[in-house]
Amino acid sequence: MLSADLLGQIRAFDSSADCADSIMVSASAFHADDLGSIPSRRIKNKMEQQSHHEHKPEHAKIGFYDKWYKVLLFIPITILILSLVYLFVFYNEHGDFIYKDSSLAGGTTITLSGIDTDLIELSKFLQNDFPDVSVREIKDLSSGRRLAILIDTTAEPEPLKEKVEEFLNVKLDENNSSIEFTGSSLSENFYRQLIIAIAISFVLISIVVFFLFKNVVRSVAILISVFGNIVMPLALVDFLGIRLSAAGIAAFLMLIGYSVDSDILLTTRVLKKREGTINQRIFKAFKTGIFITGTALVAILPAFLIVTGLPESFKQIFLIVGIGLVADILNTWLMNAGILKWYAERNKL
Repeated sequence: MLSADLLGQIRAFDSSADCADSIMVSASAFHADDLGSIPSRRIKNKMEQQSHHEHKPEHAKIGFYDKWYKVLLFIPITILILSLVYLFVFYNEHGDFIYKDSSLAGGTTITLSGIDTDLIELSKFLQNDFPDVSVREIKDLSSGRRLAILIDTTAEPEPLKEKVEEFLNVKLDENNSSIEFTGSSLSENFYRQLIIAIAISFVLISIVVFFLFKNVVRSVAILISVFGNIVMPLALVDFLGIRLSAAGIAAFLMLIGYSVDSDILLTTRVLKKREGTINQRIFKAFKTGIFITGTALVAILPAFLIVTGLPESFKQIFLIVGIGLVADILNTWLMNAGILKWYAERNKL
């Protein structure tokens, strides 16, 4: 049994504690039964709410991209399939995947200087005997004045020279023209070496990508995107009837480098970083990648569309790289990003 004095002390202590709590509650202007009225509890509650918000499942808020990314994924895939079908049909009809100019197929190039004539009429006249003939002009970049006329075909030099002289009614000599002829065997060997160079580049990049990411899905997503960046421009160039030169083939080598940069950037940000949600990682990579691609397009397209008098090889490079960069936007940010988002969500990365 506790003594009366001890019980009195305990009651006095409880009474003083209740009074202190009452004073704290009154000072904070909160009701006594409000668990958040005490500052330490308010901080704790806020931290718990923030933690709950950060760990809230991403699918709780379904945005446009979350809802449609699988549909967007099939846009570049469909274009890629159509491009492959077109190239297959083209190969069956022509025995090759491209139209070649004389530098790749062999043939004759006549350069006319100091001769003024109508290019359209000259082209129509020569096409009666040389269906693959190409007639174009070279202009001065500053004044726009015509410097020379280039006539290109796979025919032998003498028959072509005779027809040009017949149309112009002028004898061609070293003062007003130059004639270049490339044998078909030499051009075919050169063309074969360029194709081998592209194939080796693609194989080496594949090895680097597999070594870098050590995962089949990640690596294949990059390689499909790079492959699409070559196939889509190639199909469009064939559709437009452009005869590719050695410079045009080299442009496809440049596209491989451009393609790998953006795809590796995206894959690294999405799968190797852990900051933020999947969508936030994709968007950060998109901002950097689209700035790089956009800068390249801003540099290339004006040179192709505005500058006159450029050599045909330069124009081919600008055209092919420009088409390839647009294809890279589709393949990287719709197809590759969609594949990586699906993979990351499935594996809870």
